[in-house]
Amino acid sequence: MVEPQAPGISLRRQCQLLGISRSSMYYQRKALRAYDLELMRLIDAEHLRTPVYGSRRMSAYLNRLGHVVSRKRVQRLMRGMGLQAIYPKPCTSRLGTGHRIYPDLKPLNEITS
Repeated sequence: MVEPQAPGISLRRQCQLLGISRSSMYYQRKALRAYDLELMRLIDAEHLRTPVYGSRRMSAYLNRLGHVVSRKRVQRLMRGMGLQAIYPKPCTSRLGTGHRIYPDLKPLNEITS
């Protein structure tokens, strides 16, 4: 979206209009190392087999295979791949069975003041 060679508007003004920092224009992302790609392949294959594994169990799995890798590294790789463990999330807004719903008994003038 930013054109460095734009004749009418400076690079500084373009970044300001887009709401990004000027230093992010010069950032060059590093290529992934071959070892990280190998770990990502193993993580992806195991995630297809057992999608309930999070970063802790996935790092234990990789350590059993002989790859000495920390949980934080597995967490970073899984986040980069868009993988997340599948588990039942808390249902905090669902009503319990048999739970009586009590009406709000405050008078209307107390609520508005």
